[in-house]
Amino acid sequence: MKRNIALWRRSNAGARASGTANPTTRREVLASSFMIATIALVGQRSALADLPAATAEVEKFSMGRKAVPGRITIGLPEIAENGNSVPLAVVVDSPMTPEDHVTEVLLIADRNPRPVIATFRFTPMMGRAQASTRIRLAATQNVIVLANTSVGGLLIGQRPVKVTIGGCGG
Repeated sequence: MKRNIALWRRSNAGARASGTANPTTRREVLASSFMIATIALVGQRSALADLPAATAEVEKFSMGRKAVPGRITIGLPEIAENGNSVPLAVVVDSPMTPEDHVTEVLLIADRNPRPVIATFRFTPMMGRAQASTRIRLAATQNVIVLANTSVGGLLIGQRPVKVTIGGCGG
């Protein structure tokens, strides 16, 4: 290691004296690395705010139908200390009879780079339209739950979640 540093110093000193020096110093390399990391983070942040993609997924699932709020219960913490593993439970109030039951539930996080979190399918034999899992949230955002029914209805529920990382709100 010491030999490499000594060679680097000699090569830079000789090049500077001849006027053909590589103008890049260690400080410049560190500064440019910092700039590249900053640009990458800014680009990543802009990818989080993907509301148009979430809206497109809602429109695709609803197929032009008007959603009715109120029959979906979303179990989600108000504040998630770690967005990598957020517990989620969904219960849809439905008779779950062969004539009238929930057929499909779609979970969407409106600021995730990929807004669709999960899709659950149900049959009347399940007895209850409920599911629980752990999800990953990229930042503070809304979690939207849509449910299709066998009679052609569309139900909607929404819940905001504040994601904190290291004690700071995202």
